Amino acid sequence: MKNFILRDENAIYYECKFSCDNVIYLNLSDEKYFITDARYTTEAKEYAKKCEIIESSNLIDTAKEILKKNKIKKLMFDPNDFTYAAYTNISENLKTQFIPKANFSKLKRIIKSDKEIVLLKKAAIKGREGFKELAKFIRKNGFNQSEEFLYFKAFEKMTHTGKLDISFEPIIAINENAAKPHALPTSKKLKLNDLLLVDAGIKYKRYCSDRTCTSAVDFEKFSFKREQKFKNDKHQKIYDIVLKAQLNAIEKARVGMKASEIDKLTRDVIEKAGFGKYFIHSTGHGVGLDIHEFPNINSKSDVIIEDNMVFTIEPGIYLPNEFGVRIEDTVVMQDGKAVIL
Repeated sequence: MKNFILRDENAIYYECKFSCDNVIYLNLSDEKYFITDARYTTEAKEYAKKCEIIESSNLIDTAKEILKKNKIKKLMFDPNDFTYAAYTNISENLKTQFIPKANFSKLKRIIKSDKEIVLLKKAAIKGREGFKELAKFIRKNGFNQSEEFLYFKAFEKMTHTGKLDISFEPIIAINENAAKPHALPTSKKLKLNDLLLVDAGIKYKRYCSDRTCTSAVDFEKFSFKREQKFKNDKHQKIYDIVLKAQLNAIEKARVGMKASEIDKLTRDVIEKAGFGKYFIHSTGHGVGLDIHEFPNINSKSDVIIEDNMVFTIEPGIYLPNEFGVRIEDTVVMQDGKAVIL
């Protein structure tokens, strides 16, 4: 459908290369309108492409006027974009029929352009540099630092001291806290031979990176590399299983597979090792302008994997009150295979 309305920042950015936190975007066949308030019109006029910038103190009323003037009969919208109050307001006293289609913008963005892949690769590289800087800090000053302080340091190092945005709040978890996939930082302090899980990412020109590393804490050689030597035998055993599961999916993922088949490539390895019930989330998710996009790599997804899809492969095993291991890379499908960004 050529007529649609957007409120989501990243969906609007995808259409016109600019967005802000108070905007309605109308795409009416060949006419495109970027409706925002006086705080943003100067930048919108400078950066937004191929759309008319309209300054308004009431975005919904202005959008309704445009829909009436253009005699729009049908308009597609994403129900996730609107509060009930906003939807009621914009749709009442209009002859326009609002057609709900959930996630239509994310579905449009499921296959990345070559330009987007270049930006996602740069995001991944800059994210990796952030991990290296955090590892350097941990080697020099990490001993006896709390998760809360390391969380603060992850912000500093990942963003290159404020030059970049983070793509989500970092996860920093020691030992039993790592058994919670989205652990909140605590006052627990880092000690020699601990297990440390770090999940973090940045944005480069709005495109996200996402990576998780689980490491053995050795203050002389500490790194986020994939080869890890744990003093604790159980840590090592679980780490090796998760790494094997992750590599199995990266090596065997192919264009033409269903997303559920890629999920199975990680799950089978973990189930065969006897830890299936401790792998409590999906194998991965798409990454782009949003940190969670399509395709979803889970056991129920029938989406056929295509070249230029970008997604994470992140199996994990979480042993309650003991520890957890997750290993994550973001991959792009190129020439039929998965390539780590």
